[in-house]
Amino acid sequence: MKTSSTRHSAPDDDTLIRLLRQSAEPLVDIDSPEFAAPFERFADARVVLIGEASHGTSEFYRARAAITRCLIERHGFSIVAVEADWPDAGLIDREVRGGESSGWIYEGFQRFPTWMWRNREVAAFVDWLREHNRSLPPASRCEFRGLDVYSLGASLEQVTRYLDRVDPDAAVTARERYGCLTPWQHDPALYGHNVARLGRESCEDEVVAQLQDLLEQRLVYMREDGEQFFDAERNARVVLAAEQYYRTLYRGSTASWNLRDRHMFDTLQALLQRRGDSAKAVVWAHNSHIGNAAATSMGWGGEFNVGELCRTTYGQDAVLLGLFTDRGTVAAADNWDEPMHVMPVRPSRDDSWERLFLRAGLPASLTCWREPSASRLREALSRPRLERAIGVIYRPQTERQSHYFQAVLAKQFDALLWFEETQAVTPLGPQLSALGDAPDTYPFGE
Repeated sequence: MKTSSTRHSAPDDDTLIRLLRQSAEPLVDIDSPEFAAPFERFADARVVLIGEASHGTSEFYRARAAITRCLIERHGFSIVAVEADWPDAGLIDREVRGGESSGWIYEGFQRFPTWMWRNREVAAFVDWLREHNRSLPPASRCEFRGLDVYSLGASLEQVTRYLDRVDPDAAVTARERYGCLTPWQHDPALYGHNVARLGRESCEDEVVAQLQDLLEQRLVYMREDGEQFFDAERNARVVLAAEQYYRTLYRGSTASWNLRDRHMFDTLQALLQRRGDSAKAVVWAHNSHIGNAAATSMGWGGEFNVGELCRTTYGQDAVLLGLFTDRGTVAAADNWDEPMHVMPVRPSRDDSWERLFLRAGLPASLTCWREPSASRLREALSRPRLERAIGVIYRPQTERQSHYFQAVLAKQFDALLWFEETQAVTPLGPQLSALGDAPDTYPFGE
């Protein structure tokens, strides 16, 4: 006896395009005061994670800034946490909360890729945030923080400088412990190679001991200046995570990716906990970090990310917003630690999610399937399809292998911000070369 199946067949592309056209909300120009209004539906969330399909696209930075301004001004968000190193982002934080120039454009973000945060689009947001904070009491000002693990050398120097001020004897001990790492602080990947491949003894015990000593003295140090202690503690945690990260690189990309994203998530949680139960944060990172990895080939291969951890921890109190484009230009390099170029972005593949949004026919739109009423759209978006990811490296000649992966859009994001054509960011300041090599992480310099 035959039984009827309750499983619905996937809609064909034409049906899906019609559904996208019906569901998408046209957006006004990014610079319009009304641009951010459709995103206020996300204001009740604890964490709003806003992605990007590349690290060098002006519209992505400007859109994130516009949405974030709205969430800060109208809905009490007090943390902007970004895919950047803690010490470099700290220079921006000092400027936006302290109100004085920190020279971040020239002193910060000197490691490749310099243009990722040192650009005109970020500078405009920093100027706005500084002015917004100026009229607020210090405890209420919105902070700008970095989540990443790459600042081993800068972070260990920040820890020892802090101890020089508050506990000179402890600073001596810290320098002795960190002396195990200082020969490699400008080339930490070589440290990982020597430990993992050549059998050199690791510095893990010394790094762990230094963090433990710092935490044991927290009550004493915090009486002097809680803000400075928090900064030193986070830098000590970066040193620990970086030491583990560069060793783990040689065990496989999955383990190192997971360690990095776990550190970013832990940093985000520490920022929220420090501001209290009512604190709300906006996260700026690549789509590959903020979309739910469990719905992509990344997750199917064993990787998790910040978006998945936020979804697991905060449930519907986390909003995952992806950003896509079809074509235009992008600021990127051919290889790691090579000069930046403005490159043409190829039109999206016929078999990609991007091509479906292109065929829907709107130059800029927001498509949201978060609400219960969007069940038909969610079902239509619940099959795997190719999605493009450009990091700080772009290799159009091998684009299918280098920059596309499979994703189930309905579970990867809650909503999608679409720009049909986009342009490269505008770098600021001297384009300094990297102080040291860094790993080529998926998807190509993410």
